[in-house]
Amino acid sequence: MSAFARVGVLGDGGWGTAVALLAHARGRSVTIWGAFPDYVEEQRRTRQNPRFLPGIEIPEGIAYTADAAAVADADLLVSAVPTPFLRSVARKIAPHLRPKRTPVLSLTKGLEQETLARPSEILRAELGRRVPIAVLSGPSHAIEVARGLPTTVAVASASRGLASRIQRLLSGDAFRVYTNADLAGLELGGAVKNVIAVAAGICDGLGYGDNTKAALITRGLVEIAAIGRALGARRETFTGLAGLGDLVTTCTSRHGRNRAIGEAIGGGKSLPEVLAGMAQVPEGAFTVKAVRELARRRRVPAPISEEVYRVLYEGKDPRAAVRDLMTRPLGRE
Repeated sequence: MSAFARVGVLGDGGWGTAVALLAHARGRSVTIWGAFPDYVEEQRRTRQNPRFLPGIEIPEGIAYTADAAAVADADLLVSAVPTPFLRSVARKIAPHLRPKRTPVLSLTKGLEQETLARPSEILRAELGRRVPIAVLSGPSHAIEVARGLPTTVAVASASRGLASRIQRLLSGDAFRVYTNADLAGLELGGAVKNVIAVAAGICDGLGYGDNTKAALITRGLVEIAAIGRALGARRETFTGLAGLGDLVTTCTSRHGRNRAIGEAIGGGKSLPEVLAGMAQVPEGAFTVKAVRELARRRRVPAPISEEVYRVLYEGKDPRAAVRDLMTRPLGRE
């Protein structure tokens, strides 16, 4: 069984860097690829990632590169590229990976707008169907992981062996990984929860209270599970770490950028105004388009996602959106 002695990370954002730190702490050789050479060089020189992981010292043993081919000789490739850029990056590195079929661990949470594809589906399409793929998801703010705060997540793969090897690679005193066979469930939970988090932020921006937030999280989980089940995921996945766990964290935490953009919009800003001031990609603001389309195609009621879309892209007043949610036809829980 491979110990993944060499780990390559595609993406120098907060989460990619945090997982790189985990792998390095387990004694692996780690190289991080970044898309912007100047920022890659700044990180290599200062051993800091000020844009995405401020205040965290990056060990000298972690290498940096702006050449995607330089991470292709890894025993495990970790993909931490935001959804809008994932296909182009995967296409760039594909010629270097195909002969070896290097296993890929996806950290991306989102759906591709044009195709409605999940990250693992994008990777499989670009890297080849024989490349083993796993997905890591759960309540895991990068800054808390980097600081060594106790965190628990799940890893899923069609290959039980691959999931178990990644579990052993990353698990330690402060980071615990459970295996899961429901790859689609982990990805859909991680994608749709970002949309619900935008709604949670809107409620915060409007000044609503705990009752509102609790109701939104609860009914949001119902919405996530309904969409997931329609797409072949397992219901029990959404009551676990990659469902309820990730949803609660994203909807309530000060670290969550999806909740943050919702809060700004609830406070009166437009989506373009909010995005102009953000360094990191808020997946929920883009994923909502794909979630809305998926729900419509599958005829799955998704009222929260529908209202988030209307607020973000049709200029609907957030208070009117909440009112319309509250006055929908009455029903059973």
